[in-house]
Amino acid sequence: MKTAYIAIGAAAAGAVAAGYFNRNKAKGLVGPAKGVAHSVIPRRHEDMDDQTLADRVRTEIFRADDAPKGDVSVDVQAGVAYLRGTADEAWIERFGNEARKVQGINGVKNLLHTPGSPAPTAEPRGVASDNFKS
Repeated sequence: MKTAYIAIGAAAAGAVAAGYFNRNKAKGLVGPAKGVAHSVIPRRHEDMDDQTLADRVRTEIFRADDAPKGDVSVDVQAGVAYLRGTADEAWIERFGNEARKVQGINGVKNLLHTPGSPAPTAEPRGVASDNFKS
């Protein structure tokens, strides 16, 4: 009789252990399975309006703490980002490159200039975005 209790106890302990290990193994497989499913499911990117694009450009170009935020203006028209204002030469190039990275931006008109230099002239509004190729 004692042997039967030992056998039943061992079987129960084995079943509990098997359930524990199978459950943890399943948990370890769920994450990678979700990752694979996420990578093959096509994402729907809706067209964003110009204001949303301008906000995203600002977020991207002003991400650095030392970026000259107060001297640069960002405007988006028909998907083309216009950067206006003054900045150091290194920032001018950096702002233009970072604005081009924003998804949904079709082109960048970098009208930034260094302090003390004349501002570049831009085409009239509407005309530039219609003719911009970049």
